[in-house]
Amino acid sequence: MSEKRNDVIKQADDMAKELVKFSERINFNEEMFLDIIQESIAPAEEFFSYYACAIMEVETKFKVLNEMFSLKYDGNPIENITSRVKDYDSIIRKVIKKNIPRDLTSIEENIHDIAGVRVICSFVEDIYRLAKCLLQQDDVTLISEKDYIKNPKPSGYRSLHLIISVPIFLENEKKDVKVEVQLRTIAMDFWASLEHKLKYKKNLPEEKKDILSQELIDCANESALLDQRMQKVRNIILNGE
Repeated sequence: MSEKRNDVIKQADDMAKELVKFSERINFNEEMFLDIIQESIAPAEEFFSYYACAIMEVETKFKVLNEMFSLKYDGNPIENITSRVKDYDSIIRKVIKKNIPRDLTSIEENIHDIAGVRVICSFVEDIYRLAKCLLQQDDVTLISEKDYIKNPKPSGYRSLHLIISVPIFLENEKKDVKVEVQLRTIAMDFWASLEHKLKYKKNLPEEKKDILSQELIDCANESALLDQRMQKVRNIILNGE
């Protein structure tokens, strides 16, 4: 909980710094400046806290499923769960790119990955089993699904992406909040992490970029074959063959 709160506070601090610079440029008096800070920061802090709360709800759902699966199948399907609330700068860049109106309501309606949860599984079958169980819960609403495991991106990227809506319970109301859930195997996550780092290397000639892109595609295909082989090994063990 403290980590999520720290993320929210950091978002508010970033906005405060920008307001300080602005106030210095136009010579606001102190009282006027404090009024603007209060009017601008409070709604933003509340806005980000909704997403932090939604992440906790989704993480709890997966932790419960992981525990139940461990009892039923004698093994935990989840290797790791990570999460994040998209930072202020990333949201602003997306607002500009998608030409979204500059208000919190429009941002909430049009940007669906402000809250993100990534679930790393041992095997591909675990991904679909967990996703099915999650979506069967009566307080989870599926907004969209993109299966990059069955239909990999041209780059070789593989993962199951779900945009869901979950309720969070506030002091006097219930609020539905969107969360992006990514489910992938250890091999998929290993590839995606390295691809992300390599993709943003600067000062590479185009010819070398093309070679590296093809090499990454080949690595992704080999990783997918490894997932298939490990799944077969697991099935043999479970079936006692």
